[in-house]
Amino acid sequence: MRIIGVVTVARSDYGIYQSVLRRIQADPDLGLHLIVSGMHLSAEFGSTVKTIEADGYPIGDRIEMLLSSDSPEGIAGSMGLGTMGMAQAYARHRPDILVVLGDRFEMHAAAVAALPFKIPVAHIHGGELTEGAIDDALRHSLTKLSHLHFVSTQEYCDRVVQLGEEPWRVVISGAPGLDNLKETKLLGKAELAKRLDFPLDHPPLLVTFHPVTLEYEETRRQIGELLAALSRFDLPIVFTLPNADTGGRVISPMLAEFVKGRSSARIVDNLGTEAYFSLMAIGAAMLGNSSSGIIEAPSFKLPVVNIGTRQQGRVRAANVIDVGYGMDEISEGIRRATQTTFRESLSTLVNPYGIGQAAEKIVDRLKTAVLDERLIQKHFYDLPGRTAGEAQ
Repeated sequence: MRIIGVVTVARSDYGIYQSVLRRIQADPDLGLHLIVSGMHLSAEFGSTVKTIEADGYPIGDRIEMLLSSDSPEGIAGSMGLGTMGMAQAYARHRPDILVVLGDRFEMHAAAVAALPFKIPVAHIHGGELTEGAIDDALRHSLTKLSHLHFVSTQEYCDRVVQLGEEPWRVVISGAPGLDNLKETKLLGKAELAKRLDFPLDHPPLLVTFHPVTLEYEETRRQIGELLAALSRFDLPIVFTLPNADTGGRVISPMLAEFVKGRSSARIVDNLGTEAYFSLMAIGAAMLGNSSSGIIEAPSFKLPVVNIGTRQQGRVRAANVIDVGYGMDEISEGIRRATQTTFRESLSTLVNPYGIGQAAEKIVDRLKTAVLDERLIQKHFYDLPGRTAGEAQ
C-alpha cells in the first residue's frame, strides 16, 4: 500500500482538499496519513481540527507551530518550529509521497523538512501569482522543493515550466476546490440562517479580508477604509476571519467593533465548505481579497470586489471587479457588483479554473507515479530556443 501524506494547516486548504482526501480513502491501494498543523490547532482560529475529527479522517500527526505573535519575528519563528515539528513527524512516519497545497508559510515548512528525507513532494496550485503577499515567494519556492505539480490552468503550467520544472512533472488538473461543487449538497436558506444564527431575508455580502503581507504595516488603515465603505450600505454582511499572517491580529478586533450594535452584520469563525458554498450561492457579492473570490466564485456567477494587491497576477474571470484600498473605490466597487445589470452580465460566465474533475487526475498520478531516482533527482529544464547568458 502506498502511503500518501497530506499536510493541512488551515480551514482554507482543508476545504480544497476534500475531494482528494475522499478519493485517497476510497482507493484500496492507497493509505492516507493526514498531518494537521497551523491554524487547525489554535483556539484563536477556531480549533478547526475538530471539524477534521468530525468528518472522520484519521489524524496521523498533529504539529504545533504557531506562536502567539503575528510580528515578522513571530511568523519566522513559527516557520522554524514547523520545520522541526515536521521533521520529527517524518522520522516517525515517512510517507511515500507528501502532498502540499498553495502558498502558506506552514506548508513551506512541511516541504523544507521533507527535503533531507528525500520524500517526493506533490504541490497543488503552483504557478499562480499573488504579488501583494509573501505567499508569492513561498509558492514559487514550494515549486522548486516539489517533484510533481498539479496546476489549475495552462498559464500556470507554463509558468511552472518557466521556473525550470520538467514538463513531464506537471499535470493540468484544474482547481480541486471546484470538485466540491459537484459533491457538496448546498443548504437551504432557512437551514443556513439557523446554522449561522443570522437572518438571510436579503442576500448578504460575504466579506473576507486577509493581511497583505508585503504591506502589513498598512493593515489597520486598509481594514478601516473597507469598514468605512461598508457602513455606507444598508446590506447584511457576513464576515469570515483572516489567516494567521503578519498583522492579522489587527483585523479581528476591528471587525468585532464594527458588528457591535449592528444586527445586520455577523462574524463567523469557521463556516466550513458546505455553509461557505451555500452563502456564495445566495450572496449579493463577495468582498475582500480571498482567493476563493478568484477561483470558486465564478462557478456561482457571483460578483466579487477584489481589494488591493493580494491577488494581483492571478487569472480572473469577468465576475471580478478590482479596486484599490480607498473607501470611495471600494464603495464604487460594491455599487457596481450589486447592480442587477452586472449580475445578469455573468449569466454565461465560464470558470477558467475548470469544471471540477481535479481529484481524479491528482490521485491517479499520486498512485501511478514511479517513486525512483528520476523523480527525486530533478534536472533544470531550459526553455527551448534560449541560450546561456541570453540578455533579458
